[in-house]
This record gives sequence, structure tokens and C-alpha cells, in this order.
Amino acid sequence: MAIVKHIKSRNANYSAAINYLLFEDDEKTGKKIVDESGRSILRKEFYMDGLSCDPMSFDKECELTNAHFHKNKKREDIKSHHYIISYDPADVTENGLTGERAQAISLELAKQMFPGYQALVVTHTDGHNESGNIHTHIVINSVRMTAVERQPYMDKPHEEAAGYKHRSTDKFMNAFKKTVMDRCQQEGLHQIDLLAPAERKITQKEYMSQKHGQQKLDEINQKIIEDGLKPTSTVFLTQKEYLRNAIDECAATSNSFDEFQSKLLEQFQISVIEHRGRYSYLHPDRQKRITERALGTRYGKEHLEQTFLRKDPLVILYVRSHLRLVVNLQTNVKAMQSPAYAHRVKLSNLQQMANTIIYVQEHGFDTQSDLKNTLLASKQELKEMQTQFAQHRSDLRILNDQIRYTGQYYANKEVYSQFSNAKYKGKYRKEHSKEIQKYEDARDWLKSFYQDRKMTSLKTLTLQKEKLQQQIASEEEAISSLKEKLKDLDTADQNVVVILQMQISEPARCSRQIPGLLFQFRRSVLLYTFYCYFSNFSSILLLR
Repeated sequence: MAIVKHIKSRNANYSAAINYLLFEDDEKTGKKIVDESGRSILRKEFYMDGLSCDPMSFDKECELTNAHFHKNKKREDIKSHHYIISYDPADVTENGLTGERAQAISLELAKQMFPGYQALVVTHTDGHNESGNIHTHIVINSVRMTAVERQPYMDKPHEEAAGYKHRSTDKFMNAFKKTVMDRCQQEGLHQIDLLAPAERKITQKEYMSQKHGQQKLDEINQKIIEDGLKPTSTVFLTQKEYLRNAIDECAATSNSFDEFQSKLLEQFQISVIEHRGRYSYLHPDRQKRITERALGTRYGKEHLEQTFLRKDPLVILYVRSHLRLVVNLQTNVKAMQSPAYAHRVKLSNLQQMANTIIYVQEHGFDTQSDLKNTLLASKQELKEMQTQFAQHRSDLRILNDQIRYTGQYYANKEVYSQFSNAKYKGKYRKEHSKEIQKYEDARDWLKSFYQDRKMTSLKTLTLQKEKLQQQIASEEEAISSLKEKLKDLDTADQNVVVILQMQISEPARCSRQIPGLLFQFRRSVLLYTFYCYFSNFSSILLLR
């Protein structure tokens, strides 16, 4: 999963960026690590390139650009922007990611996203504490050196012009993240949806705080253990992580916000209030509240309300919604609770109806047509993905044949060469018939395959196979995910049809029965008349 981070620098000079990227530093203090002579120690492995500048004179060239356009004169001006692309550690072992390959990928991304800017692109392979987390730093001068074509994410006049300062807007970051995601998919690397808000939002600052806090706690606990005592706590929690754990525990056992609020206060001394449509939490050791945005979407009002609703299917019927389809579904389900329908609606059915309404609400379907269209579009997407997947599987089979026959060709080439030069060819063929036959089979197959007589090397074929296998694995995962989505969509679509028709069908069924009931009534009246007439007639006869 490639992760994109952004840091803007106001006061640091450009030389500081070069020093940080090239030389080792202490993660705790941020200070440079020096040798016995007091000289900075060069990082063990890194890859560096410059865009529109010489990487070793990046600082001086940036200052010249600033002077030319009369920009970044004030101390508070943003001098540079620092973007970090962190690749998934699993990509190293599973997808063959190296520092050199990451540098090549990141360099292309930098060229695409930062045209016209002076930039320093440096890839490190050590990560934090030599974790092996490959990541790339892209440091750009805030002032554009040359004019470029206008891009979709530019929303200010003349933003593409030379001398214009870079703006890291939400629109730009979304475009950057989308570009990174697309490139990771092309390269067969692990990837998450960078555009979706994080369920658990852990910033770099919180990560470092947790790390340093844990180290400090370990040191304290070590002294306690040496004194023959048992530490009371072995895991350091940041205030935000304390809140997350408490919220998870209380939300799992609460059926309403009031119950959730009481449990947080009683069990964890955490106060939670709703302000402007959002939840905010007060840690027992703080005076300032922490908003749901700082914790992640999992801890926001919208997610937690849905959690409570799922535990009581009746509540969802009274939740206000701007979606017409949700309102229609609620209306019909409420109608089914009337005595006329109560005998037909079981609790399990009601839960299913509630889940359907929640699904529609969560996915923003305003009309039944919106749901239908999404279902049809997803089916078409699945069909196209399966077609592409089948094609790639076929390509892989052909590629395997290429590799097999190419290897077979080269493995037996020397034997066949000796056979061609042998004085007694019949005898030599008899002695080496298997090898010669393999060579001739491979040669004939390759001739028929390569019409232009230009064979692909075994090394290239192997690399193509690895890339294709990665693509197939990615497609297989995507197809599986889409199938699950289709299953949910299809279930929701069927349930919506049933819910909307149940109220309509009952009166309709009754209206269809009216003529039959009238006929039966009239028939009964007629029969009774005849019965009375003939009874009287019979009595008259008997009296006579």
C-alpha cells in the first residue's frame, strides 16, 4: 500500500533538505549522526535524481529562481513542499520492489505531478529503524520555474504560469493520490484506496509519539523488573489511541448514543458530546477536546449511529434522510407494522428490511433507478474484467510455452550444433536422439511463433511472466471484491423491490377480489331467493 504524505516548509533552508536526504540522522532527536572526526555519515543506500536542476546544487538553483521572480522573501513564506511516497514493506518480498525500481517509479510520478518545478527526488530503503520500508522523498521549490500546460486540478487563474507558487490543495492531493494508485496497480504493487478517509487516522506525529513513548516505558519497566517488581503497564497508548480503544469497546455493547455516552464516562472517564453534527471526545488528562476527524471515520457520528441502528431495526425507520428511496422504503415498512400487515412481518424480515434501508442510505441511492443502474454497471464491469482476466490467463499459457521452448532450444543447441558438424550423423543422432528431438521441436515451434524470426530473450520472458502473474493476481482479487459488491447490490435490489411492492400489492389483490366477492354475494342472494320460493311452493303442495 503506497501512502502519500505532505509537509510544507517555511523557515528551513534548501540545504537542510539535502543534508537530511543524504546523511544519516537520529530518529529521536533529528540530529545528524557523525563519525569520530565529526563528519556526517552518508546513508548506506539511497537513489537521487533532480528535476529541472542538478541535485547537488538544488539549494542554490532554487534561491536563484526565487530571486528571479521576487518570491519567498519573507520568513513566513512557504519555501518548499515535501512529499513522501511510502511503499508497502511486503512489496519487497512479494513483488520484487527494490530501491532502484521505487526511484524509477517515483521519478516518473514526480515528472507527471510537478512539471516546471525544481525538485529533488530521493529514495531510501531503510525506513524507520531499518525496517525495510522503501520510501521516496520529493522536495520541490515552491516557485514554478517554467510555464506548463494547465492541469485539471488547477483552479486559480494563471496557476500554470512561471513564477506561480505551488498550492497543495485537496484537489491536487486527490489527483496525486489517484496517480500513485494507478501507477501501483500498473506495477503490480500493493495498494489501498488513498481517496477514502481512513477508518483509523494515525498521523506521522502520533506514530512517532507512540514509538518514543513505548521506548521510554520499556526503559522504566526494565528498572522496575530489576527491582523485583512487576510493571503495571507494558503497552504505551497515545491519548488518541486510548480514545479509539475505549470507543470500540463501548460502541460494541451500546444500542444508542445515550448508552454509549454513559459507558464512556463511567468506564473510561471520557466525555463525548455532539457539536455541529460531529462527535468530539475529551480525554481525562486533557482540557481540549479531540474531534472525530482526528481519530478516523470509525469514530465519527455517521459510523457509530449506523452501528447503533443495526442493533435495533425499528430505529432506522425514524431516521431522517434526504434520499427519496430511503423515505419510500421507510414509509412502506412503517405501513407493514399496521395490524393489516403485522401477521406477515416477522422480526427477521424486519431486520433484513432495516439492513436494506441502511445499505441504501450508506451508498447514497436517491431512487430505485440509481440502484438499478449501479447494479447493471457493476455487472458490465465484472463482465469486462472477467474477459480481460481470461485473456491474460491465455497470454500466460502462451508465455509459458515461449519460456519452455526457448529454454529447451538453448539447452540443446550445443548438442545439435555438434550433430550438424558430426562426420557420422546417423550414429550421433542415435546416441543423442532425445536432445536432438527436443531441439528440433523447440526450433519448429519458435519458427512458427516468431514470424519475423526475432526471438525474445529468456530473461525478458521471465520478467514478462512475473509482471503478468502479478497483474492476474491483482485482477483475481479485484474480481472477487466486485463479486461481493454485486452480491450486496443484487440483494439490496431484490429487497427494495419486495418492500416497495408489498404495500401496493395487498390493496391491488383486494381490488381484484372485489368482483369475485360481488359475484359470490349475488349468487348467494339468488340461490337463497330460489330456495325460499321452492320451499314455499313445496309447502303449498304438501298442504294440498
